[in-house]
Amino acid sequence: MYSEEDLLPISALQHLLFCERQCALIHIEQVWIENIFTAQGRVMHERVHGEAAESRKDIRVEFGMPVRSLRLGLIGKTDVIEFHRMPDKKWQPFPVEYKRGKNKIQNCDKVQLCAQALCLEETLRVVIPTGAIFYGKERRRTDVEFDAALRAETEKTIQKLHALINTGQTPKAVYKPECDSCSLISYCLPQVMQRSEPVEEYFKENITAL
Repeated sequence: MYSEEDLLPISALQHLLFCERQCALIHIEQVWIENIFTAQGRVMHERVHGEAAESRKDIRVEFGMPVRSLRLGLIGKTDVIEFHRMPDKKWQPFPVEYKRGKNKIQNCDKVQLCAQALCLEETLRVVIPTGAIFYGKERRRTDVEFDAALRAETEKTIQKLHALINTGQTPKAVYKPECDSCSLISYCLPQVMQRSEPVEEYFKENITAL
């Protein structure tokens, strides 16, 4: 069990799966720089979280619900939780995460959503089999099954996150094509930091080229 002081944000899981260095810069060094992609995502989440609760027949909808897990050491806020009335009259939670982009091959979005479900299961003492991710670019939902494989991947990622944060160290930069879309690229400087020759030589080369 983790203490309140040791709880880490659920959103850090996606940062970790995207790039361990990005995760450390944000959650260890407390660096944050916004670009058009992060701004669009922030506006989407703020709009969703600002919605008022809804109730219609057999569905109740809550927006921006805080969640946490002392077992996993996580804390965060869900975008949308739909509560579906089941035949036995009980309410079944169905978490929905909003993303500005499109469906990804990697599981980073699914892991984040699964972590929310695990927190809800601990709080509400229920089993949550499925949820969904709404992708803004595609304007549609993608259903996500919280099967044994995804749950195991999520818990492994959570453990890896705690291990990284506990080191207090930021991994070295390794340039990848995804770096070009990262809002921290001007701070991280992956193409500079991973070079073997002195940084001064890199700048001399590029200034001369200009």
